[in-house]
Amino acid sequence: MAEPGTGHTSRRALLASTGAACAAMIAGCSTYNANNGGVNGPPPSQPPPSQQQSSGGTPAAGGAASGAAVLASTSSVPVGGGKILTGQQIVITQPTAGSYKAFTAVCTHQGCIVNTVTGGTIDCPCHGSKFSVKDGSVVNGPAPSPLAPVAIKVEGTSIVRA
Repeated sequence: MAEPGTGHTSRRALLASTGAACAAMIAGCSTYNANNGGVNGPPPSQPPPSQQQSSGGTPAAGGAASGAAVLASTSSVPVGGGKILTGQQIVITQPTAGSYKAFTAVCTHQGCIVNTVTGGTIDCPCHGSKFSVKDGSVVNGPAPSPLAPVAIKVEGTSIVRA
């Protein structure tokens, strides 16, 4: 929009159009897509395996017998609780002693990253959705669907992607 008599775009019009463009981008990226771990678009990029870090801050290479990148140690995931790996957008839980599960950490409501695991639920800070540590199912909405499972396996004391 040009300001009357100047031929220049007003600051207000420029800010309004920029804000609308940003809102459209955010809305487009927050839709749940079960075929991609819960988010639209390409999966998050990962650094080369030689640069990946395990949850303990040590290089992941060689941490597990298979050579897979270590996500977490079994001792870092409490029984009845879990551990959120924000960088990998994964939450690992231990519903019962020795039983480990993993899910996408991306809430199925509007794409926020869950931020706590407490009282048997994985909790999203944005709108109060809660998911079961046992199977990722919705315990409390507004999330419309469960957290997508992530395949993991335990190798010794290391949890790695399956």
